Amino acid sequence: MDFPLSVSDISLWLAVMAIILLIASELISSSMEYSRNIMIDKRRLRLVAVVLGISFMITVVVRLLQPI
Repeated sequence: MDFPLSVSDISLWLAVMAIILLIASELISSSMEYSRNIMIDKRRLRLVAVVLGISFMITVVVRLLQPI
């Protein structure tokens, strides 16, 4: 049974999600008047974004090491 997603698809998804989460964490932390009302842990949001970014880099390395 073949996996329906390729490494390129997963890599693209990880990159997009990391960018979205980093932008969201920066927007939340930059607006002081709204950040009091938001009950999201900004540190955890940024940590998840960094983990997704590192996962993206791992998929890039995997794609480079795959034989053509």
